Amino acid sequence: MLGELTPEQVTIVTLDGEVVEGDWAPTSETALHLGVLRHAPADQVGAVVHTHAPMATSLSLVLDEVPVVHYQQLLLGGALRVAPFHPFGSVELAHAVGAALDGRLAALMANHGAVALGRDLVHAVENALLTEWICDLYWHARAIGEPRALDAAAQQAVVEAATRRGYGQPQRAER
Repeated sequence: MLGELTPEQVTIVTLDGEVVEGDWAPTSETALHLGVLRHAPADQVGAVVHTHAPMATSLSLVLDEVPVVHYQQLLLGGALRVAPFHPFGSVELAHAVGAALDGRLAALMANHGAVALGRDLVHAVENALLTEWICDLYWHARAIGEPRALDAAAQQAVVEAATRRGYGQPQRAER
């Protein structure tokens, strides 16, 4: 269980997959994680989180993309693309996920799960949680009707409002 993992059970590898620390063989998904890290902007991405979260995985079974249905999704770069299915651990999966992540901090993997990126592990986990929340939100909305997606103009308006207001940044109260 991930929650019970100890530092002694963690294996550290180079970007070439060479084990540099740890007694355990690296995960079968090493090619996926390393492929994503190799092609991500190093100044923006330092961690990858790969999950099989239920809503992200469920939507990966039926969609090619989760449209932008909430402005928070813009923090991930926009619509959540679904990479085509390839067997776990394969170089093909790593390439497909890399393409789905282009310009994004999260993507779904068809019939598999999700991947989220961040500048460090804390931010990658936050993006994985946001991905699952967006998928849950979409699923619930879709259960009662067709979700209203934010078009390009609405997305741009959100970006402009966030920039203008310093959204998400601590600000001193004006007195």
